Amino acid sequence: MASTLLVYLHGFRSSPRSSKAVMTGEAIKALSTVNNPIEWYCPQLLASPQNSMDMVTEHIHLSKADHIVVIGSSLGGFYANYLAEKYGCKAVVLNPAVRAARELAPHVGMMTSYDNDEPFDFRPEYIDELKALQVERISNPSRYFLIAAKGDELLDWQEMTEFYQGAKQLVLEGSDHGIADYADHLPAVLEFISP
Repeated sequence: MASTLLVYLHGFRSSPRSSKAVMTGEAIKALSTVNNPIEWYCPQLLASPQNSMDMVTEHIHLSKADHIVVIGSSLGGFYANYLAEKYGCKAVVLNPAVRAARELAPHVGMMTSYDNDEPFDFRPEYIDELKALQVERISNPSRYFLIAAKGDELLDWQEMTEFYQGAKQLVLEGSDHGIADYADHLPAVLEFISP
């Protein structure tokens, strides 16, 4: 009986209540069985990238799961790279920020969360923390599944496809940064992460 820990990491200014997180969580809970238990872990990430990764790695270390799988959206996809390289596990990345320090440098200062307008301070030192977590190149592309939308209004899909060269890739013709049609692609995600 093999158990799996599924870590879902939301994007910048997002939360575990995002539609993709909720949809994925419901699908994972439906897949979890007595013979194939799957632990769902979708934490509220912190403003500090280093504190976020410390929190997640502590949970991973406390988990008794045989397998780890990471799914990350946007900034969460950046974190997923770090964790997949650290633990040698599978990762699904949804419109990932492959160079998060560069993407988020213009956003230093007071920000609010999308779903509750909760203010938080995105500090200059967090950019250095992102640089320290940067994966320059993925070591084993077969462990990765990229979903990239050509219609992403925030990030460059071509940069994503280059970064994940050799990985399984699903490039969406339109869509958007939030992948509004995510429900259509969830079966492919579930198929990829199944042991």
